[in-house]
Amino acid sequence: MNKDDICFMSAFEMREKIKSQELSSSEITETIIERIEKINPIINAYCTPTFELARKTAKKADEAVKRSEKLGLLHGIPTSIKDLMQTKGIRTTYGSKLYEDFIPEEDDIAVQRLIASGCVILGKTNTPEFGSIALTNNKLFGETKTPWDIERNSGGSSGGAASSVASGIGPLALGSDGGGSIRVPSSCCGVYGLKPTFGRIPSYPRIGIAFYTMDHYGPIVRYVKDAALMLNVMKGHHPADNNSFPDDDIDYVKILEDKPKKLKIGYSMTLGYGKALEEEVKESVLTGVQKFEQYDWEVEEADLKIRNPESSYKTLVSIGYAYDLQKDYKNRLEDLSPDLIGSIRLGLDNSSMNIGKAREQRKRVYDTMYQYFKHYDILITPTLPCPAIKPGWLETGTTFPTIGKKPLSIMTWMTYTYPFNMTGLPAASIPSGWTISDLPIGMQIVGKRYDERTVLQVSKAFEEVSPWQDKRPIFN
Repeated sequence: MNKDDICFMSAFEMREKIKSQELSSSEITETIIERIEKINPIINAYCTPTFELARKTAKKADEAVKRSEKLGLLHGIPTSIKDLMQTKGIRTTYGSKLYEDFIPEEDDIAVQRLIASGCVILGKTNTPEFGSIALTNNKLFGETKTPWDIERNSGGSSGGAASSVASGIGPLALGSDGGGSIRVPSSCCGVYGLKPTFGRIPSYPRIGIAFYTMDHYGPIVRYVKDAALMLNVMKGHHPADNNSFPDDDIDYVKILEDKPKKLKIGYSMTLGYGKALEEEVKESVLTGVQKFEQYDWEVEEADLKIRNPESSYKTLVSIGYAYDLQKDYKNRLEDLSPDLIGSIRLGLDNSSMNIGKAREQRKRVYDTMYQYFKHYDILITPTLPCPAIKPGWLETGTTFPTIGKKPLSIMTWMTYTYPFNMTGLPAASIPSGWTISDLPIGMQIVGKRYDERTVLQVSKAFEEVSPWQDKRPIFN
């Protein structure tokens, strides 16, 4: 087996080969580290590698196999952690100069569970400052690129995570999503990203409140089954997170063996308010939706009309950043990113009446989706209105490009994703095709609250009729 094949192997297959001793965790880890050293300088996915730790963990994993010990679900599998999650003894910067030298004293709960399952931690992946924008760039580490066109950004805020998986420098990545931050980079990088129901995976410790009621942890992978594996490991209540809820006792890998016999799928190209959508993206998603008909599932265009939630979302996020960072805004302004400064200013200018209005608007979005799911099992949309974009296009103070005659702003870029953070619903992005210029296009699959089962089953069904994993980026 050549080294590239090892790097692009599914985590599920790696797991079986490690158990059978056909491959060792050390061999897999060393092969991926070698590729990281070659590829990471090009795409900038990892900001803090932990190679020596990875080698030691992989060696211990191999020794456990030889001793016939009971193995965890992800035993010996190389994995990356987004730099917004605390990692004990490993620098965690949140993509900010404010935390440039921060070394946590404990692991995030999700990280604890991954380590307990046997994961080999390869390092931390790049993110924008405090996950504040759906593009990955910061003053500490710079920009992360999509491997399909290194002139374009990876998307964000889990941009390093998605770019690493797409590039074959780690089969599993832990990301987070407060407005699209798993799904946006998954679309830009041509991988699968799952945002579970809010509270499915606990989060603690965490800093700040900006995304406190909207931030979901989840997997970014190349194979749907790998996402199910990671979800099995990370899900379930933890008393430190008051938003987390009890384990549902569902084996998400096992349920992928079945498909729903009856399913009603609605699709929407606008959600009722979106106006910007590239034709290539629209055609790809529409073609993808029709593929579900071969399973005898009912598919139709949905008359879904969400009232534009942009002002509500921006208000709720900006007041969080303003509260968290008001002192740094006064004393360390030069260390903050321009986009984050803009968000803080917006938050400082908001009134209590605006905050109340934003909460009411958020409730209306949930009510609309509650009514929708009385009639449908799944909602399909594009993940993004266009493929990955070039650096600087959406930065504060620039002239925005257009889709057709519609200007592309950061909020139109996120049109299809952030409403489902406001509702807490599970949603995934899966590659639906590629543009003429060979950039990946993402299709979003949204499910009912607590219904990751159907989201994953529909994702797996689409993967079977429209696989993408044989397509690999080429680096010179």
